[in-house]
Amino acid sequence: MASHPKHFYNPDEYIGIERKAAHKSEYYAGEIFAMSGASREHNIIVVNVTTSLNTQLQERDCEVYSSDMRVRTRDKTFYTYPDVAVVCGQPRFDDVSVDTLLNPTLIVEVLSPSTERYDRTRKFADYRKIDSLREYVLIAQQECRVTRYVKQSDGGWLFQEVSGLEDVMELDSINCRLALQSIYRKVSFPGSYEIAASETHSLSEQTR
Repeated sequence: MASHPKHFYNPDEYIGIERKAAHKSEYYAGEIFAMSGASREHNIIVVNVTTSLNTQLQERDCEVYSSDMRVRTRDKTFYTYPDVAVVCGQPRFDDVSVDTLLNPTLIVEVLSPSTERYDRTRKFADYRKIDSLREYVLIAQQECRVTRYVKQSDGGWLFQEVSGLEDVMELDSINCRLALQSIYRKVSFPGSYEIAASETHSLSEQTR
């Protein structure tokens, strides 16, 4: 039996479908992908991070968005819903519906076993197409570990990772800090309720 040809959607078609849909979907190069639900730990971490950043930024010209705010790349090949997005300065949106952000300053993704490789590679590559983006933060949910990539003046990205509950991740792009003890409040890790001793390191790598 002959297979049906794959249908490719243009960005306007995707937006029209997405605004009527009951569940969120990502768009990538003409294809639409339904997003799966999140775990308890994932949800707790997202709320903890959003609460911390919103508290730190409440008196400043910045806005913090949860995972209901869509973000797209300039070339309109990629639309997605970051777990947390922050914009400092005047936010810019795709149209009058104000539901697709164009200029995030910082993006945070909470990792899962099924998405970690994607979040670290192809998704990061697409996020790097956003000129305004200055920091990309990845938070593990099955262990105590937070990674950030910071855009440098030459276009490269500096890598830093912290992995102890007593550690703090400084977010230079928005002048905030995330204490890991706060990020992981009420989170239980698989197979263990103890956090290993801290291990902090940073190294420089150029990623274009």
